[in-house]
Amino acid sequence: MMKTNLMKLVFYTFLTLILFTSCRSEEVDLVGPSAQPALKANTTLADLMQRTSLNDGSKDNIIDRANCFSLQLPVTVIVNGLEIIVDSEEDFDTIEDIFDEFDDDDDSIQINFPYSIILSDFTVVVINNQGEHNGFMNGCNGENQSDDDIECIDFRYPIVVSIFDTVTEQTDRITLNNDKAMHDFIDDLDEDDVVNITFPIVVILSDGTEISVTSLDELETVIENAKDDCDEDDDYDYNDDDCMGCTQQQVLEILTTCSDWTVDKLELNDISDLEDNYVGFTFNFSNDGTLNVQDGANNYSGTWSSSGMGQHMNIVINISSLTDFNGNWNLHEIQKSTSESKVDLRRGNDDRLRFESTCN
Repeated sequence: MMKTNLMKLVFYTFLTLILFTSCRSEEVDLVGPSAQPALKANTTLADLMQRTSLNDGSKDNIIDRANCFSLQLPVTVIVNGLEIIVDSEEDFDTIEDIFDEFDDDDDSIQINFPYSIILSDFTVVVINNQGEHNGFMNGCNGENQSDDDIECIDFRYPIVVSIFDTVTEQTDRITLNNDKAMHDFIDDLDEDDVVNITFPIVVILSDGTEISVTSLDELETVIENAKDDCDEDDDYDYNDDDCMGCTQQQVLEILTTCSDWTVDKLELNDISDLEDNYVGFTFNFSNDGTLNVQDGANNYSGTWSSSGMGQHMNIVINISSLTDFNGNWNLHEIQKSTSESKVDLRRGNDDRLRFESTCN
């Protein structure tokens, strides 16, 4: 009888273990990774995502002439003898304006030491002298040479990810709020991590187009298609002054979409500051080639047209009552920022006309 009871006890114990194991497997399934495909370390997609999140060092090339790191702002620079505190990207435009003030001078810029640089992986390094700066600068690729960072597409944050560790069987939920967080997250992935991204996420192309992505396969395809689809501006000619990529459609859109253009700069026949004569004048360009100018109660009518491409694009202006603006101008540059837009025109060696609008 005792032997029978003992056998029953062993049987029930064994049955309990089987049931316990079965319940635990179901619990792991509940807290584990979802059924959707998972992002894994050392895959093509993980590499593309990390390269997309690298720090772009080319935006401040007008100062440091280096594509693989950026300056940690603020910094103090001496531009053609003028001291400027650079605490935002808009100050890069100020430096360019100083460089562009005269076409026949030698431009110079010097950064006051010490300052810090941010490497492509977001490591911050203090620079104490020119030798240290040159050491890091020489480690960068040259102008418009291929490099690792993908600049033609960006993530819109926040992005939520869930990480399941197959060893510890624990799941963590993380919110990524910027490129540094994304870079570090991919960099820290282990082979045992199974990552699920909460879709949809939004990516932004270089032309501002936003794409909603709903799967890992789609994300890999979108990044692959976009990674070489723009001019990464990895040269030292800040903001593409030569307007090599400018098109007539681009000129048409900016001149007609933005309104109430003012004269930001006008130089004719070696006479500068002529823009002071046109304070309060507003210029409005229309799609049909007409141009209307207002100065308080006065109205002036004229025409405008564009031809050519890139560096050889011309804009012809004709306003019978405002002859300072008339003639064939070469498109030198289009500047766009979050607060203003500028269209810079040149003629011959000295004449310059720049329109400005608070359109962004």
